[in-house]
Amino acid sequence: MISKVVLVLAEGFGEEMRAERVADAISHGLTAAGHLACDACPLAENIATPTADVSRPLDEVDFDRRMRAARAVVIACARLDDRKLAGSIVFEAATRARQSGVPAHAVTAKNALDPFEARIVDLQVILQASTTRALGAAGRKLAALV
Repeated sequence: MISKVVLVLAEGFGEEMRAERVADAISHGLTAAGHLACDACPLAENIATPTADVSRPLDEVDFDRRMRAARAVVIACARLDDRKLAGSIVFEAATRARQSGVPAHAVTAKNALDPFEARIVDLQVILQASTTRALGAAGRKLAALV
């Protein structure tokens, strides 16, 4: 049986839009059609910023178990660019998803990746959204794809 759950791993998009709000907006869009459920996973840390131990924040939220139970992962981060990608939680989460056979998508306020860089990370779709309304619309668009 194919899971109907989508894991939404989200960071904040600035002071006005904390991780919980980002995850909720995307989740609302994903579930609007009624055939998907969401496992919202807001992160306190900025997941686009490289850290010394990128595994720790993912391990703290039991990412691997939650990701394997999902039909897809949506990674929401304020900015995607090649300088911040290597060694980031975004890269780590996308890599773990790819290795587990779980499709990964991204929603970002600013996408500065070229198609080759997006392919290296193996993000199926990257959508840009920077407001609550746009995040919900991105979730609805992703619902049709997952």
